[in-house]
Amino acid sequence: MKASIQDVARRAGVSVSTVSRSFTRPELVSEKTREKVMAIAETMDFQISRSATALKSGQSFRIALLLSGPVTTWFNSHVFLGLNSVLQQRGYDISIYTISTFEARKEFFSTLPVRRNADAVVVCSFNIKPSEVSRLRHMNVPVVGVNISDYNGFDAGVKIDDRESMKTVVRHLVSIGHRRIAYIRTTHDTPFTFSADERLAGFEQACKEAGEDVQSTVLHCPIIPNPINSAVSQILALDPTPTALCFQTDDLAVPVLYRLRRYGRTIPGDFSIVGFDDSTYTSAIGLTTLHQDPVEMGKRAADKILDLIATEHTDQPFETFSTQLMLRETTSPIAIESED
Repeated sequence: MKASIQDVARRAGVSVSTVSRSFTRPELVSEKTREKVMAIAETMDFQISRSATALKSGQSFRIALLLSGPVTTWFNSHVFLGLNSVLQQRGYDISIYTISTFEARKEFFSTLPVRRNADAVVVCSFNIKPSEVSRLRHMNVPVVGVNISDYNGFDAGVKIDDRESMKTVVRHLVSIGHRRIAYIRTTHDTPFTFSADERLAGFEQACKEAGEDVQSTVLHCPIIPNPINSAVSQILALDPTPTALCFQTDDLAVPVLYRLRRYGRTIPGDFSIVGFDDSTYTSAIGLTTLHQDPVEMGKRAADKILDLIATEHTDQPFETFSTQLMLRETTSPIAIESED
């Protein structure tokens, strides 16, 4: 017969509540007692019932993660990794909701607050409307943002300063002599505004602050059908030709870099190129880029979620992470043309 929680409690010489807390609230049990309980539970092949615990506590042990794009993208997957590394150890599952259309967005914000089947909601990288925040607030669960620009109504959030980070990129390029700089971004036909939009604002502000001799250009590349083709064709058509290219993300910078080389352009001879994210393989490629750490942001968001669930309070609820410009092989000082 399968062992019960009462059987484990008797064998360990502790109360049933102590056994339950050893699984669900380990911070409330001494390490020695928890190790003893867990060892006995393992020998008895006992696993606590998630459904019974949920009924008793009123919790679903589920965290809703809202994404505007696939979880397989570099940023989303690393945020998920950070969240899961903390939450899984505490018995929570993460339910991913991809809401990339107007219809999916309307359905989500209409149905989740009614079902109330999540203990917290994480909004990742896009802004939601005040009315949508209000709907989530009616669930009486923590609402936490990851890299969104407007935290009005949120309980906590973690982010980078996208605007200041892009200004750092522009200042670097100006400092090594570049005066014709282009910014390349993707555009989406989706019902969202993104934190990455702040990068464009930072680019334009930094170019303006650099002086009248800095010429800036913004290229908008539709995500469908192919932003890479659009970016390359627009870059090669510019007159005068820019000497430096800033990209909204590494995902856009890397393929454009290789395509330009195939068209006979040298990097950084013809163009200095800077990405944004410091994503997988950019170090091996030698891409100069702006580093951010979505795994650590996910971990800190998870810590805040657990605090808010347990006590409705968290220290430093809103946290801004630093970024770093990674100088590599795709940027160099502009060549000074000699006069005859």
